[in-house]
Amino acid sequence: MNSAQACPVFRSRLLDWYQRNRRDLPWRENRDPYRIWLSEIMLQQTRVAAVVDHYGKFLIRFPTNKKLASARESSVLAAWSGLGYYRRARMLHAAGKEIVKRYAGRFPRTADELRALPGIGRYTAAAIASIAFDEPIAVVDGNVERVIERLVGERLPKKELWQTAQELLSPRRPGDFNQAMMELGATICLPREPMCLACPVRGMCATRGELSRAGKKTRQKKQIHFALDCHQGAVFLVERPKHASLMPGMWELPEIPGHNGTAKAWLTLRHSITVTDYLVRVARCPAPQGICGSWFSHRRLAKLPLTGLARKILRAANVI
Repeated sequence: MNSAQACPVFRSRLLDWYQRNRRDLPWRENRDPYRIWLSEIMLQQTRVAAVVDHYGKFLIRFPTNKKLASARESSVLAAWSGLGYYRRARMLHAAGKEIVKRYAGRFPRTADELRALPGIGRYTAAAIASIAFDEPIAVVDGNVERVIERLVGERLPKKELWQTAQELLSPRRPGDFNQAMMELGATICLPREPMCLACPVRGMCATRGELSRAGKKTRQKKQIHFALDCHQGAVFLVERPKHASLMPGMWELPEIPGHNGTAKAWLTLRHSITVTDYLVRVARCPAPQGICGSWFSHRRLAKLPLTGLARKILRAANVI
């Protein structure tokens, strides 16, 4: 698809399809910028199915940006627990405070203003500005990138991707158009098995199938061992260092360093973080000597900022 005259037809077909087939997602119920922002941050590196449940629970706890901004960081992290990539929650909290401080609680309306906030990049700013405020600015995420490259039939550098997305954009319905592009990539123009026969713009697509991908990341495999130390309705946990690159300040089970199999694994499970797949073995035993930590009653665990793995282990052990 390389003709400017084709754009109006493309827009019309895509928007008609979206109107009939869009998924019923909770953040599409209205155009509240706080809710749109929250959904976009949660959806980064996380599947829609995993976000829906967390999204509703988070809104019950923090229904407005004012509530979010006035909360303690530990409370925000606890509400976020289970979604992973906790830096997103920290940046969300910091941006919420910035909106109250710099904009007197008024949500910024343009992508440029939004990009000045912590944790909001080019894509997220464009998504919020177009969906909530009708700013005619295109978005490019993984789904949109895949749709565009299949339409034109070749890989494109980042700059050209954004330019092409902007050329395709419907200036009258930018928010709906951006969501339609993302929806097409998420439900029809799939990564490995695109459903081309169901695509509303298949007649304008140069590829009608998958483009070859190069340079796939190799996943690492590791083993890790933890001690589940429970006593009189309490569990012993350790806090990750404040300067840690992953999940700083979150609570987890004490690790058994240099484990040589002397403590028999009571529970074995698998867990993935970024590009690493872990085989996790948990022993019901006292924490190793010399480890600094704290005891928490089972009732307190729900409000504690636990790592996703800690929460998974404690659930498997029926502690929470």
